Amino acid sequence: MKTLKPSTLCIVIFGLTGAAFAQNDLNLPDVSQAAEVKQRIALTDITVKYHRPLVNGRKIWGGLVPYGKVWRAGANENTTIEFSDPVSVEGQALTKGTYGLHMIPNPDSWTVIFSKTNTAWGSYSYKQDEDALRVNVKPRPLAEMKEALEFDFEDLKPDSTAVT
Repeated sequence: MKTLKPSTLCIVIFGLTGAAFAQNDLNLPDVSQAAEVKQRIALTDITVKYHRPLVNGRKIWGGLVPYGKVWRAGANENTTIEFSDPVSVEGQALTKGTYGLHMIPNPDSWTVIFSKTNTAWGSYSYKQDEDALRVNVKPRPLAEMKEALEFDFEDLKPDSTAVT
């Protein structure tokens, strides 16, 4: 009976484990693609980083994203919003920094949450006591349906904007 030499066995094992580790380096695109949008208002830079979930024929509001529950405002890891300087949001002060952006959608009013925790995966570990600020806003219908989530800056003025 033939036996493998220890050196041959080591080469085979290293070859198999190397192939397994190489598969971890495979970088496939997320179904919900990463996106980033930036805007300078006066001397303040605002950056929103998020992943863009697709509608794919699904009911989103009150369906996939239930009313009255905290939502990560995107897909995958936390959506974040960063302000390079202190800002005012709906008349309330917010210090400069990077915040986890969460929302609680309802048919007639949404709560927008700026969380001090910005590195979590989605809203699964969200804790209200980590809120830096909460504001209520009124949802507006879109002029046309969008297949993918999109953040934008509207109503640009020299010292203000609306993040939509």
